[in-house]
Amino acid sequence: MTDTLKILLNKKYTNMLDLIPEIFQYGFMQRAFIAGTVIAIVSPLVGVFLIMKRYAMMPDTLAHVSFAGVALGLLFAWNPILTALTVAVLSTISIEALRKRTGIFSEAALAIFLSGSLAIATIALSLGQNLDTTALGFLFGSISTITTTDVWVILILGVVTVVSIVALYKELFLISFDEDLASASGLPTKRLTFVLLFLTATVIALAMKIVGILLLGALIVIPVIASMQAKLNFKMTILLSIVLSLISVYGGILLSYFLDIPSGGAIVLILLAVFLSSLLIKK
Repeated sequence: MTDTLKILLNKKYTNMLDLIPEIFQYGFMQRAFIAGTVIAIVSPLVGVFLIMKRYAMMPDTLAHVSFAGVALGLLFAWNPILTALTVAVLSTISIEALRKRTGIFSEAALAIFLSGSLAIATIALSLGQNLDTTALGFLFGSISTITTTDVWVILILGVVTVVSIVALYKELFLISFDEDLASASGLPTKRLTFVLLFLTATVIALAMKIVGILLLGALIVIPVIASMQAKLNFKMTILLSIVLSLISVYGGILLSYFLDIPSGGAIVLILLAVFLSSLLIKK
């Protein structure tokens, strides 16, 4: 290859790069948009069933429980996402067992696990050295900390979540709409409820680095509530909530990049604006 040809090819390659928006030239932003797309799709998919089942506070509790898993993962140098998922799944089993066997109200059981998980996280972070800065990224969201491994984990678990919801769509709908009717129809309501909570724990573990643990509940709940204001059928409500979630996540990531603010806070602010807009449109 002659020097002249090399120069022409390099110039052409440079011109092509100039056509690409600056933001997509950075690897961490590419990873953030890939992970954000998966999270924006699976969050309302799970959230719509939780709201119908009156489990709207469950995401917040599992988010705080997941933070205990993150703290333990950071302390023992394990993958924080996988440890958070493991702790969240174990907690869902324990919450349901405590609620069913002791007759404790759901809100009380959630409060117990929320407080206990924060205590564990506080102790684990105090035992570790220089973990506070890393933990802040999980608390408030930090798009710059997403690694290639995180993206692959999010993609794999995201596909598993979507496939599970599609395969069990009718069953999940029935137990969310009327659990007594589902039980009378012969459906294993306890197992299906656990599947729904397991999928919720999975979504929370996936979304921690993008949205942040403290704000995760908003991404799962608010797009669904906003889309419900349109009074559409169930499937259209799900589709609209996914669209609103994608708009909020993409907008939040862009604001985080250009304004140098936490991605989680930016996403939730857009979500709140979307929700307020839906109320005005409804009026």
